[in-house]
Amino acid sequence: MGVMGLSQGPVIAQKSEVKASSDWVEEIEKIFIRSEDCKQCHDRHYEEWKGVREQTPDLKTAGRVDAALLHGASLESPVFRTVLGVWLQTNPTSDERRRCLSCHVPSTTVFPQHAEKIVAQVLAGKPQVEGIGCASCHLIKQVEQTKDSPPSFKIEPGKMLYGPYADPEENLVHPAMQSDLFRGANYCASCHFDKVKDVTQKDLAGEILQGTVCQECHMEPSTGSSTSRRGSMTRAIGRHWFRGVVSPGTLIKNRNLQAEWMPRVDLETTKSVSAVEGTALVKVGSLPHSFPDGDPTLKQFYLILTAKDAQGKVLKEETKQFGLPYDKILRGPIPDPFIKGGHTRKVPFSLVLPAGTTAASIEVVLNYALIPIPEPALKEKYLATLTTDKERELAKKIFDEYTQPRLLTYRAKNL
Repeated sequence: MGVMGLSQGPVIAQKSEVKASSDWVEEIEKIFIRSEDCKQCHDRHYEEWKGVREQTPDLKTAGRVDAALLHGASLESPVFRTVLGVWLQTNPTSDERRRCLSCHVPSTTVFPQHAEKIVAQVLAGKPQVEGIGCASCHLIKQVEQTKDSPPSFKIEPGKMLYGPYADPEENLVHPAMQSDLFRGANYCASCHFDKVKDVTQKDLAGEILQGTVCQECHMEPSTGSSTSRRGSMTRAIGRHWFRGVVSPGTLIKNRNLQAEWMPRVDLETTKSVSAVEGTALVKVGSLPHSFPDGDPTLKQFYLILTAKDAQGKVLKEETKQFGLPYDKILRGPIPDPFIKGGHTRKVPFSLVLPAGTTAASIEVVLNYALIPIPEPALKEKYLATLTTDKERELAKKIFDEYTQPRLLTYRAKNL
């Protein structure tokens, strides 16, 4: 009897802990119903969101640099886990942690008291709640700019789900209501705020793509029914994998996209006996949005200026970096990224030449990386929190791949 009593004690405690850990998840899922439940009727949209329909190799990697990361992987991505883990080593406040999660886990805007539990599960690689699921988007009723924006979406907790249809089908599962917001650029820009010049506007500025919004490119419109159970087969429906530019070659081959998406750089220079001085003008078109993709608070940009002599020998090189280090991320207002649609950045420079040399040309290269390079001490501090060599190797691989500079544009000028 004594042995049985001793053995049952820990079991009872363990069951209590499991129940306690599931109670808060159930509380969230009463409002943010799991996408698996939506799958019963909306199987096509679910499979696209999760990446199982017409899955291609780039979607299996859970976060390639060319914007193939699915909304359905917003918490499961090892990239998100690694970046979050490093950032937490800089000791952000509870409010800063909640703000970090607000786009990746919109439910934390309604249940901020559970943010720390979600963080712990993400770091353990076993999140129980969904990140960006069906309910996260279809509970959004409006967007508004506040002191805490971005993000600027506002969720309406309840049974009502919102969408673009003027005449939603009546059903026994959930009520539905039309919201014009779902056909506006400001809906997506509530999180993807770096893409457009003004996140409050429903339409994209300019004439070339007047009337075009994010959803028309990233949700690949077709005609059919949004449900596999019933409904009109003549509705305008969109795919729910929200893919970005899967091949950078698409931009290289399309001159119109280059002109409006890609940054361009011009040089204004003056030459003296001892130096080359001037201003690099980084110009970004405004339609349909700025490129590259990636998290707007993490991206790093590198402007590399090189002076060469007549034989092509490098006389002087200087790299200017733009972007926040980990310990500055979400500490106060989020600054505009260096590359933002409709803006021109003016970067002054002065390249002092070695004595007795003459510069014949100057070159400028603009690169970007998706995440900051962590300081060595910060990197080691994070790696020490991981429990296995396999986890540490994966984290190192992510650092190596996602901090690599990638070419955006180039310009050379004879002096």
